[in-house]
Amino acid sequence: MKQTDLGLNLSNKRTRKREFLDEMNRVVPWDRLVALVAPYAPVSVRGRPPFGIDTMLRIHFMQQWFTLSDPAMEEALHDVPLFREFAGLDNWSTRLPDESTILRFRHLLERHDLAVQMLALVNGVLSQKGLLLKAGTVVDATLIAAPSSTKNASGERDPEMHQAKKGNQWYFGMKAHIGVDAQSGLVHTVIGTPANVNDVTQAHALLHGEEEVALGDAGYQGVAKRAEATRHIPWITAMRPGLRRALDKADPIDALIDQRERLTARMRAKVEHPFRVLKRQFGHVKVRYRGLQKNTAQLHTLFALANLWMARKRLEVLDGQVCLQATTAACKRGKGAPKHPHPGL
Repeated sequence: MKQTDLGLNLSNKRTRKREFLDEMNRVVPWDRLVALVAPYAPVSVRGRPPFGIDTMLRIHFMQQWFTLSDPAMEEALHDVPLFREFAGLDNWSTRLPDESTILRFRHLLERHDLAVQMLALVNGVLSQKGLLLKAGTVVDATLIAAPSSTKNASGERDPEMHQAKKGNQWYFGMKAHIGVDAQSGLVHTVIGTPANVNDVTQAHALLHGEEEVALGDAGYQGVAKRAEATRHIPWITAMRPGLRRALDKADPIDALIDQRERLTARMRAKVEHPFRVLKRQFGHVKVRYRGLQKNTAQLHTLFALANLWMARKRLEVLDGQVCLQATTAACKRGKGAPKHPHPGL
């Protein structure tokens, strides 16, 4: 029997993948997420007992972090000891879930719209920590490509995806529209549409209703005049690129306008950070499924995880302060340090 099968691997290398999983393990609110999914989880009466919700959630999240399909996730559990350890399946005698089990769990989340609730739950945790404010919202959208080939079983492209032109290039796929907290850069609203849907048509749906100001790029010009506006808040949108290039920097008025554009651009830049995490950190540059519903559900999960990733350092600092306060309070009472000072999420 091999050493890895007995858990006797003597390697002490802290790989980037292990560091990443350790960080996410500390900040993901596992207990609350398990409680969210538990009412919908199947209960086995006969046959083999189902895998635990915590295990399946960890496997589902690893799929999002490492862009793994259901079959690829099954193979990774067999091939990568680190993945088994993170999922709590590192006992050499423990059976591993197959791709059908992983697929059924994903369908369970989709059927009950649990991905949307996960994003709301994560944002609730971040709000309790004081990391998600509601003073302003920045809106934007990004294109996510879909397979354009017709060499598949149906012989056609995904009918729910469409093509759109950006610059001088055509794209086929969908759009991810997001509303981001202007202070923290954390995502609070996600909408998935075909790629040919104009950004400005989704702008008001991306607001949570409590902001005092909203910001957008030049694609949101005229948003305040649209019929779907349910309340009047100030919108700060960028100038058209051609108009800004025509500004005369030597003219005092034009110089002030250009400076204002620079300042507002810094504020709008917050919305680009979640897109960077989505596409560069998690590698989500192409849709994985057919249809908008499944891919939009995945986007909700990805942005919930992206929020935790972007806020991880601040969460650890806040939790460390709570631990220190709990330890200090216990010492003042003469009881010594508590056994478990870390309250978790």
